[in-house]
Amino acid sequence: MITIQSLLQQTTFECIQGDLSMNVQSLTFDSRQAKAHSIFFAIVGTLSDGHSYVQAAYDLGCRAFIVQKQVELPSDATMVLVQKTDVALAEVACAFYGNPSRELKLVGVTGTNGKTTTTTLLHDLFTGLGYKSGLISTVVNKIGTDAIPATHTTPDPIRLNALLRDMVDQHCTYCFMEVSSHAVHQHRIHGVQYVGAVFTNITHDHLDYHKTFAEYIRVKKQFFDDLGSQGFALINGDDRNGQVMLQNTKADKRSFALRTPADFKGKVLENEISGLTMTINQVELCSRLVGEFNAYNLLAVYGVGTLLGLDSMDVLRGMSNLASVEGRFQYIRSEGGITAIVDYAHTPDALENVLNTIAAIRKEGQKVISVVGCGGDRDREKRPVMAQIAARKSQQVILTSDNPRTEDPMQILKDMEAGLNDEVQHALTIADRAQAIKTAIMLAQPGDILLIAGKGHEKYQEINGVKHDFDDFKLTEEYFNQLKK
Repeated sequence: MITIQSLLQQTTFECIQGDLSMNVQSLTFDSRQAKAHSIFFAIVGTLSDGHSYVQAAYDLGCRAFIVQKQVELPSDATMVLVQKTDVALAEVACAFYGNPSRELKLVGVTGTNGKTTTTTLLHDLFTGLGYKSGLISTVVNKIGTDAIPATHTTPDPIRLNALLRDMVDQHCTYCFMEVSSHAVHQHRIHGVQYVGAVFTNITHDHLDYHKTFAEYIRVKKQFFDDLGSQGFALINGDDRNGQVMLQNTKADKRSFALRTPADFKGKVLENEISGLTMTINQVELCSRLVGEFNAYNLLAVYGVGTLLGLDSMDVLRGMSNLASVEGRFQYIRSEGGITAIVDYAHTPDALENVLNTIAAIRKEGQKVISVVGCGGDRDREKRPVMAQIAARKSQQVILTSDNPRTEDPMQILKDMEAGLNDEVQHALTIADRAQAIKTAIMLAQPGDILLIAGKGHEKYQEINGVKHDFDDFKLTEEYFNQLKK
């Protein structure tokens, strides 16, 4: 039997009232899911305070409550007071599921760009080499090859520990996990044990949440500060903030780079639409992945593989079979020779990286047409910057909607247009994303390259709180098929 007392072994608390020997069968911070034998955690969030829902949880049969400020409860309820309920939730979730991260070799990948690609490639590599592995990513979660829908880049502590427990129970030995800055700041990964952490890069993003770039960096760094001495910290040595991540970590410090000395040093030899040829520590690798940004992702994958003890030549052979990740420089060609690239690039740096990659592989006379949008209810400062990058690095740019969420799409587009300056003569504004993609295809000539940026793997468009079916890749494929008729 699991009791409240047994779950609080790692938590500093004060029992205000009630019985700590009460049986616990589930955890929740959503009052609607509370029931008998649940513990309800009153989380203080950015939009609501869980303490306001304690009575609602009680009315559904819940009798155990963890709070950070006292509330009025009937005498048959148990109330435990802690300093921060989000930290307590993470600690209790680890204990409830038997600390599953200690039974896996768990590697976390953080950074502005490259998290999804790196974790997915690692999962595919280890799976291809015969190791049953887990994946926790923005696109999908996996236990072995079984896919589980993902709702957040990094799940809440209850869902995260439940997933890790399922992985252990189904005999996974490794897990590769995206770690978002939100997750670190909200203590979602508190108490989880990592054998390694990877830093890909850090650029302008999420300032709607973190407010300042310095705070964004500090939160990312916290992930590395918390690593144990038995783990490794692998950073992109070409990113000037990489060394910042290593300042206070106890872990083994390693780096990968294309331009500076590093433990895992790469050099791009050829970069074509069909893939990369590069060297890693002077050994040649041919990959189906495209672009310098993917060279960095491949270096990170190689570094993790070898740091986890795999034979370096086995790692390289496995990497040669890796395919691109859905929605990350995913391309399709029309019968007439138009190439469309669908990419998740939704930050200035990511957009510039993709357009630089296209510039490196395009042939003379090929025109680049970019379809770009920015999300609503998110950092407004990057909107004009992204429009300016798209206009500067494309022969034609079409500004359109991404996920407007609760914002007026036209206001988002006006924010983007503010960055165009004298490039405006080769820019169009078409709010309807489907029409924007169709227009780009109609403007393209054989040999031209279309970039459809911002949504990548997403299968929806969010407008006023409603998610409508929308798939950039599928829609492009349908329009290409119409060209045949």
